[in-house]
Amino acid sequence: MGPGVVPQMPRWLSGFLATVVLVAAVSGVLKLLEPHAPALSLSVLYQLAVVPVAIVWGVRQAIVASLLSTAAFALLFVPPRGSLGVVDSRYVLALLALLLTSVVVGELAARSRQRARESARLAEEQAALRRVATLVAKSTAPGEVFEAVTREVGLRSGADLARMERYEADGTVTGVARWSREDDPLAVGTRIPLEGVSIAALVRQTSRPVRVDSFSQASGPIAKEARALGIRSSVGCPIVVGGRLWGVIAASSKREAPFPPGTESQIADFTELVATAIANAESRAALAASRARVVAAADETRRRIERDLHDGIQQRLVSLGLELRLAQSEVAEVAPAAGQELNQVAEELKGAVDELREISHGIHPSVLSEGGLGPALRNLARRAAVPVDLDLATEDRLPAPVEVAAYYVVSEALTNTAKHARASQARVAVQQRDSVLWLSVGDDGVGGAEPARGSGLIGLRDRVEALGGSIEVTSRSGEGTVVAVELPLQPA
Repeated sequence: MGPGVVPQMPRWLSGFLATVVLVAAVSGVLKLLEPHAPALSLSVLYQLAVVPVAIVWGVRQAIVASLLSTAAFALLFVPPRGSLGVVDSRYVLALLALLLTSVVVGELAARSRQRARESARLAEEQAALRRVATLVAKSTAPGEVFEAVTREVGLRSGADLARMERYEADGTVTGVARWSREDDPLAVGTRIPLEGVSIAALVRQTSRPVRVDSFSQASGPIAKEARALGIRSSVGCPIVVGGRLWGVIAASSKREAPFPPGTESQIADFTELVATAIANAESRAALAASRARVVAAADETRRRIERDLHDGIQQRLVSLGLELRLAQSEVAEVAPAAGQELNQVAEELKGAVDELREISHGIHPSVLSEGGLGPALRNLARRAAVPVDLDLATEDRLPAPVEVAAYYVVSEALTNTAKHARASQARVAVQQRDSVLWLSVGDDGVGGAEPARGSGLIGLRDRVEALGGSIEVTSRSGEGTVVAVELPLQPA
């Protein structure tokens, strides 16, 4: 034992000394009260010693307090005084009543204390479950849920360490979250082989809660880590998602005493919440991937239609227009009236070609593919029906899905401004912040737009959220409309 370290008194010894002090104190009070009332009627005051002992130290120490109280009463107040001998049978009955009453009161007090502690434990456990359930309900990122659950499992089970692990297809596990009372270096983020004895290996084999009472003779990397950290025992439960074994969460103790019965059920309550969080995240990921595929298919269809129009119908119409002009010039010399009619037809054909070109650009502008977002937005601003103040803080080429999404957000917003806002000015701002493209489209119009009622904005929301981005429309009546979008430049 090092210098300055005070040895801790054993619990039983502290309880015994406290019992002696309390019995002595009550006996002193009885001595003071004895001239004013019969000692037999005051003997009940010895419960003042038994009850606190039962509450703090439990039933066994309460029985000791009961025996000491009875002995003290017999020694100090039962004739012949100063002796444990009893000559009057009435006093024998009184002593037996005192002893039995003290034992019963002590038992009741101890049980009440135990129920109070159990109620407190259940309340803490329910509070912990509510905290985790709130995170799951808010669709919090799985990593945050993993950390919260691992911490709660460690605290609620009285463990020294806890770790959550995910099973990999190659027969290893990867730590995804850790908790420790003393910041022990548990491996997280690296794959660990399932060799030798470990909670993860046993759960993988059985798909059931398991225990390991000792790692002293166990082999394998996880057992070696346990010995290095001073872990004596561990208990763990499987995490099952959609009927498949996803992972395991384990609590470990450095104490010699094993985990109490029922620890597995405490942990299992949390694993169900983890499974829900994982299933929700996988569903959201699948939905996002599905939406991304739909958007990509739609963009590809747009590009194909634009390409077919440009290379097919447009070229044929342009060629037909040239031939019509040639015919009109030849006919005009011999039949001026017919030449005039042909000229009018040629002009209408030219107008149709121009309209088709505009439609083609609206489907998928070639300038976006060829020049990038900057030139495409400048072209949009020039063609807009209202003056546009364009602020482009980036000219870098961006991932194609991001450029397309940003272009259509600006295009749809400017179209809505021209049709509904009665605005005199629009403004478009685009800038790149770290790994996010931020853009804003606003106007000084009448406001009051309702995004839920516009199919165009709904389609934009699907496109933006499919890329892991967010879109927000602010449109107070009389204050104009602002469409703000954030698009991650890297896949989520």
